[in-house]
Amino acid sequence: MAEPLVSDELWAVVEPLIPKHVASQKGGRPRLDDRKVLTGILFILRSGIPWEMLPQEMGCGSGMSCWRRLMEWQEAGVWDNLHHELLNRLRAADLIDWSRATVDSSSVRAVGGGEKTGPNPTDRRKPGSKHHILTDANGIPLSDTLTGANRHDVTQLLPLIDGIPPVGGKPGHPKNHPDEVYADRAYDSEPHRKELRKRGIEPHLAKRNQEHGSGLGIFRWVSERTLAWLHNFRRLRIRFDRDDEIHHAFLKIAESIICFRMLQTRFC
Repeated sequence: MAEPLVSDELWAVVEPLIPKHVASQKGGRPRLDDRKVLTGILFILRSGIPWEMLPQEMGCGSGMSCWRRLMEWQEAGVWDNLHHELLNRLRAADLIDWSRATVDSSSVRAVGGGEKTGPNPTDRRKPGSKHHILTDANGIPLSDTLTGANRHDVTQLLPLIDGIPPVGGKPGHPKNHPDEVYADRAYDSEPHRKELRKRGIEPHLAKRNQEHGSGLGIFRWVSERTLAWLHNFRRLRIRFDRDDEIHHAFLKIAESIICFRMLQTRFC
C-alpha cells in the first residue's frame, strides 16, 4: 500500500503551526478538515495536475477549496514557519553542516506569465521564473528566492544569505550564516565578495574569463541536486499559477518536505 501523503509524523509537525479556525455562529457548510486539505495540496504539488482536476474521491474537497486554504496559510506564514521548525530539528540532530553553503538557480517556464516572471534568455524569451536556492554542505535548503527568469543570479546572492532564518535547536545563540559560500561564474562580483566578508563569510566564487576546472564543482554539486529534488515535485517544473505567492508557497512546501525526509532518514 502506498504511504499517505501526510503521514502521522509530518502532521505532528504541521498541525501546531496552523492557525486555529473559529467556527461561524451563522451556521453554513462545515469547514474541511485541515489534514485532508493538506493532502490535496501535496497531491497537486507532487502530481502537477490543475486545481480543478483534483479527484473528488480523495475526500480533500475541491481544488478551489485547497487553493484558498493554501493562500490562507501562506498569508499566515505557515510554510515559512514549517521550514524554520524543520531546520531547527535538523540542527538539533547535527544534520546541518554550516562549514560551507552553495548557491544556484534554475529557470522554469511560466505559462500565462504573472508576477515575478520575465523573458527567459535560455527559452527564446518566453515568460519564465527562476528558483534561487542556498543549501548547506549536505544540500539542505536553507533559503530561497523567486524572481523573473531574466534576473541575473548574482542579484540574489545577498538576499539568499540574509534570508537564512536564525536556526536554533541547540543551546546558545541561533545560527544564521555559513562559514564559506561556493558559487559558479554567474556570481562573480568583487562588491559581493566584500559584502560576504563583512558578514564573516569567506566567498569562493568562480571567476569569469578563466579556464574551466576551478575545482569548486566538488562542493557546488549539492545545490544542483537539491534543485533536481525540488523539480521532482511536478508543480514546480512549470509555473501555472499567475500569483507569485501561490508558486512560492509550493516552493517552500517542497523545501520543507526535503528537510523532513532528511530528518526521517536520520532516525530510520
